Amino acid sequence: MSLLDLKKHSRRVLTGLTLSLAAGGLLAGCQVRPLYGSLDTAGTTVSVPVQAELAAIDIDPIGDGVSERTLYNELIYKFERGGAAPEKRYRLRILMNQNTAAVGVEQLADVPSALTLTMNTTFVLTDLDSEKSLMTGRAFGTASYDFSNQRFANLRASRDAEERVAKAVAEDIQARIAGYFASRR
Repeated sequence: MSLLDLKKHSRRVLTGLTLSLAAGGLLAGCQVRPLYGSLDTAGTTVSVPVQAELAAIDIDPIGDGVSERTLYNELIYKFERGGAAPEKRYRLRILMNQNTAAVGVEQLADVPSALTLTMNTTFVLTDLDSEKSLMTGRAFGTASYDFSNQRFANLRASRDAEERVAKAVAEDIQARIAGYFASRR
């Protein structure tokens, strides 16, 4: 290696080190905190203020179908975590619609071979005391299922898709509301 090559190599190494240190300095101000708890001085997780806020949400009934019941039950479980329900301070209203579309068609039979179920929801979180709207949002999910010539298999596949999409939408809504409460701390 010549003296000129050695200088170029050491200059590259020095530039890389400088950039790494600068990036580390910029990221030093970033903070990662647990969403559902906070850390004490020993570094262990303590109280759960976001979870307490989520448990204080009263969910309005959504509807009678499989998707509506699954969405409602999933939200109740995600907010209250199976514990005793505290006094409600917030209300969550959800408007939901569902669409089913054929995404594949059997050749020469003109019968769908695969379907996609799409659930769109709009939700509003309000304070019960002031009736003030705290947060609005939209969540959606999709689930696909196969269509066959067996009637019971089609009903079961449709119901399974409804349950999967409702669980995904419930998780999205819960994460958005938890993020809202975490940002208020």
